[in-house]
Amino acid sequence: MNFTIETDREDDGRWIAEVPELPGALAYGNTREAAMVKVEALALRVLAERMEHNESEAQPISIAITAA
Repeated sequence: MNFTIETDREDDGRWIAEVPELPGALAYGNTREAAMVKVEALALRVLAERMEHNESEAQPISIAITAA
C-alpha cells in the first residue's frame, strides 16, 4: 500500500497537505512541514480505524512525499 502526500500553498499563506488515495484526508499547517506531519498522522488514524472495523487488512505501508 503506497500513499503520496501532495502539498500546496493557499492564497492566505497556509499550507495544505493531502493524501489523494484517502479521500478527505487533508490538513492545514502554517508551514509545509507542519501540514505534512498532520496529514500523515491523519492517514495513519484512518488506516487504523479501517483495520479496527475490519474494513481492510493490515498491509505494509510506504509513504512517498510529493510537492504539488
